[in-house]
Amino acid sequence: MKKLRGLVVKLVIGSFSIAALLGIIALLAGGSFGETEGRILLTTVIAGVTSIAVLCYLAAADKPFQIVGLIGGISVLVPLTLALWLTWIGEGTADVVWRTFSIGVTVSASLAQACLLLAVAYDARPVVRRMLYATLALIGVVAVLIIIPIAGDSEMGGTYMRFFGISAILDVLGTVTVAAVQKFVPDQREEAPEPFLDAALESRIADAARERGVNKAQLITDALDSLLTPKP
Repeated sequence: MKKLRGLVVKLVIGSFSIAALLGIIALLAGGSFGETEGRILLTTVIAGVTSIAVLCYLAAADKPFQIVGLIGGISVLVPLTLALWLTWIGEGTADVVWRTFSIGVTVSASLAQACLLLAVAYDARPVVRRMLYATLALIGVVAVLIIIPIAGDSEMGGTYMRFFGISAILDVLGTVTVAAVQKFVPDQREEAPEPFLDAALESRIADAARERGVNKAQLITDALDSLLTPKP
């Protein structure tokens, strides 16, 4: 899995580097900035956004939740393919293609967000994990609320949009809070130290110290000296 992850990282960096180089060449080339140059730049943006998403999915590799990253890696191929199609070939494309593209972007972006949060806080302390699970649920709710009007090709009423707005705000709030608390707020819980002596032994030491007129530390020191001093 590590070798595969390393290969994917190299492919992502390599493909984006090539796209970036083409974009720079298009900008530096002489002549007017035309339609072809615009498509090259848009392709660079598409490659960059896809690369970021793939790196988010790779954060789940070798983790208990790696299935989320795997699904994300598969889902991102849909908007990537359609984006390239729409950029270079898609004049007069049917409306269903645009809707499929929008849904694909929503799903892949939501999975990328989920992978990042899981990578940050999956093994966090209980209070952070509860916030994590609540935020993951909100990510799903927001994604569904985005997909419904796209798939139905219809506008939603004011109540729907208010509910969507509240869900989106809580989604962002949860994402920022989980990441910030896990990264920058130390765990304040202090584990109780295991007792060095049990109650019965502690009582015996206290009684013996009183009989000899010394404190417990002196009694233990004298006992150790007597035990560890070699006998002639």
